[in-house]
This record gives sequence, C-alpha cells and structure tokens, in this order.
Amino acid sequence: MRILVLGGDGYLGWPTALHLSDRGHQVGIADSFVRRQYDHELGVRSLVPIEPLAVRVRVWQELTGQRIDTFVGDLTDAQFTTELLHAFRPEAIVHFAEQRSAPYSMIDRRHAVYTQSNNIVGTLNLLYAIAETDPDIHLVKLGTMGEYGTPNIDIEEGWLTVQHNGRSDRVLYPKRPGSFYHLSKVHDSHNIEFACRVWGLRATDLNQGVVYGQQTAQTARDDRLATRFDYDAVFGTVLNRFVILAALGRPLTVYGDGGQTRGLIDIRDTAECIRLAAEHPPARGEFRVFNQMTESMSVLDIAKLVADLHPNVVEVEHLDNPRVEAESHYYKVTHTGLVDLGLRPHLLSDTLLTSLYAIADRYRDRADLTALRPNVNWRRPVSSGLGREETTGAGTDDRTAGGG
Repeated sequence: MRILVLGGDGYLGWPTALHLSDRGHQVGIADSFVRRQYDHELGVRSLVPIEPLAVRVRVWQELTGQRIDTFVGDLTDAQFTTELLHAFRPEAIVHFAEQRSAPYSMIDRRHAVYTQSNNIVGTLNLLYAIAETDPDIHLVKLGTMGEYGTPNIDIEEGWLTVQHNGRSDRVLYPKRPGSFYHLSKVHDSHNIEFACRVWGLRATDLNQGVVYGQQTAQTARDDRLATRFDYDAVFGTVLNRFVILAALGRPLTVYGDGGQTRGLIDIRDTAECIRLAAEHPPARGEFRVFNQMTESMSVLDIAKLVADLHPNVVEVEHLDNPRVEAESHYYKVTHTGLVDLGLRPHLLSDTLLTSLYAIADRYRDRADLTALRPNVNWRRPVSSGLGREETTGAGTDDRTAGGG
C-alpha cells in the first residue's frame, strides 16, 4: 500500500513511518520541520539527539533497502497540499502534521490563534485535496482523548446512541476539551465527519491517549534513527517527564492532587494502531472513530510507579495546578475497536520503565532543569502585540504545518 505520513519527522510520525515501511508498505513523508523550530523558540531540545530527516531516511535505506520519499512543505498551503497528493498518489494518508501541545496553545493569544489556524486550516486543505485528487484515499487522522474531557459517563468510541423524549439517535460523542489545542482537534473531527457524510470520503479518527516511550523495533536499529524524547513542561508527556526528573534526582512534579486519570499508550502501540487502521479502511462515507489507548492511570499513580521502580530514592512534589481540570473524576473508556483489528498491546511494565531510565541516564547531560518547571497558566489569558507573526506562525519560522 502507498501510505503518506504527514508530520513524518516528528515524535510519532517518524517511528510510524519506519514501522509501515518495515511491514512492506511504500511510504512517503511530508513535513515542514516546524516542530524543530518550536525547540528554538522555547530554548529547549530533545533529550535524545535526532538527525536531520535526510540522514534518517538515508540510514533506513542503507539498513533495509527500503526507500522513503520525502516532501517539504506546509499543509496550510493549499496548492502544495494538492500537488503533494498528485505527486505521491497515496492510498492512505496518516495525518500527524499539527501543533500537538496543549500548554503551547495556552501560552498567549498568538499561540492559541496559531494552533487553531494551523491545525484546522491544514486539515481543511487536506480534505479538499483528497476530494479533488482521489476520494477513495483513506485518511487516518491522529486525534486525542482530550477531546472528550472527563465526563461522568462512559466514553464510547466516537459515537453515542441517545434516547430522548421517546426517540433515539446516534450522534457524535459530546466533547468538553481542556485547551485551545484540544478544541482544534474537536473542530478537525467535526470537519472530517462532515466531509465523509457530504463528499463520501473515508476516514478513521484515532483519539489517542498520553504516549510514553522512545524506542521501537525500527528506531532501535541505529542511533541515527532515534525519534524525539521531549521532557520539558510544554511538549513533554507526563511519564517521559517523570522519568527524566527521576534520573536527575529531582522530585516528580505532580499538578494538584494528581487524581487526573488519563488513557496511556506505548509508542510501539501507536505505530501498530496506525498500521492496523490503514490496512483495514472503513467504507466510503464512513467516519470511524477508535479510542487509541491501552490502559488508564492517575497522574499520581504514574508518579508513584516511576518513583518506586527507580533505583534511587525519588520524591513526589505537588504543585499548584496551572491547568483548569478536574482532579477527581470518573473515567471509563471503551477501547475495543483496535483490539478487534488485532492489536496486542504493550502495557506499562517494569521492563519498559527500566529501558526509559537507561535512555534518561545516557543523555542526562543534555537535560535543562529550568525547562521542567511549568510556566504556562490556563487561568491567565495573555495577549500579545498585533503583527505579521499572527498569520505566519507563533514561533520563529514562517512554515506552519507541524510534525507529530
């Protein structure tokens, strides 16, 4: 199958592209490299060094004989997006190419506007390009469990059957997102469902939980194939952040009471879920939703697990929560769709944490302690001066289609 990975230079996009290539698919990658620009803007870097994309794909071809085509451009450029599909002629498109950080979207007005315009406009351009180029293309879109929030009822896979005043209907599951980033994902989901319903497109929306881990079977073959390891308070996911704090002998910083429960998924399972979804497309006109997570755990329980398994004494520090979120809530999620397709999940284990400790210890000298403290507060809306940067991106680069 010809599969185009948008945002294929990013944390999830790169290992997913390798996983698909390793399974015999013809893979193309498109990226604007703006995720690397966010590092320059924020003054941080990946804990694990990452090579330029050109080096990565060359090394992969040397090791496996598998070629990955690369394209550089911006999904908010409609002409580029359409020409990209004409050039590669994909049968499936995996869409990671969005600004993916909730804290980044909450820094100030400019970052909120950038996040929503980048994510929503890029996806709209992609939908139009698919409709024009080949409506049979299967769009596999990375969503987020954060679209749902933490409702006091079970979270179903995208759709909910409602009984009201003696009548019944099947509707999209109600959303209560917790940031301007999560709102952009909700708008994406609505736009994609509309395109499927009206234009007869086919799409799978993968509402993903919090990802942890850094290595897959493919990236582990050579250090030059490594993917990112973000640990900072803006882009670092919670378990990865706790691991580097433990390695540095610092307290694990839990926001509030730590009762916030979230869905989790191993990075290896992310790549496998994408493969399963791509190889089993929905019917034309169908908007299919899977909850892409394998287990759930509270933030405090994650911190205790990381602390208990680390060979040194690790403390847990509770900080005032900079976010507006429930810290004690009901959380039960249906996530059977991908298992039905064949997913055999990797659950959080001592072995996995030990391997993460080894990575953190190896690169601990690259860590910046100041980047680990949260400095974005949901409760304080910050405005910024009007200027050209509002339409060209929140950071230091004019390209606005990010990597996953």
